[in-house]
Amino acid sequence: MTPTISSLIASTEAGDRPAADALFSALYAELRALARRQLAGSRGITLGPTTLLHEAYINIARREGTSFPDRARFLGYAAKVMRRLVIDHVRSRDAQKRGGAFEIVTLNEDDGARPAGDREILEVGEALEELSSLEPPLADVVDLKFFCGFSFDEIAEMRGLSERTVRRQWEKARIFLRARIQNGPAPA
Repeated sequence: MTPTISSLIASTEAGDRPAADALFSALYAELRALARRQLAGSRGITLGPTTLLHEAYINIARREGTSFPDRARFLGYAAKVMRRLVIDHVRSRDAQKRGGAFEIVTLNEDDGARPAGDREILEVGEALEELSSLEPPLADVVDLKFFCGFSFDEIAEMRGLSERTVRRQWEKARIFLRARIQNGPAPA
């Protein structure tokens, strides 16, 4: 009998290393597509989808005590790890002063989405980290929608919510992120 994703997640949480490997293998195609979306529109960047996926796997496998009660949370966590790796890559590239033309679409829903520069990628990353500490469910919606490319309907189904609730969370997150990026970090 082939184990289900839920049983693999439960075994992984219990510390079963072979189950973690089996979970990763079972979700490999979906995770590779997620990595491709993370890098969509990139030019002149040496980080490819397979490399990003494998770096994310190494990062996830090293973490102790990380809980993934379901597929959506596992994919959301994987998206966060990949997002952080991309941001770290941009920071490293900037620190090395090699430049480049990494592009990622902005949070605008306008028909003509414009590419974002390295500075904007870093600002979105910092704002999303702040949102994650204040309102984790809102940050999860952003990761699943913006970085994973899931539809509102898919996110609602994964999280056991109505599509309307997910859309409200998305709007609330966008408002927070836009204000945070435009106004800078909140005073400490």
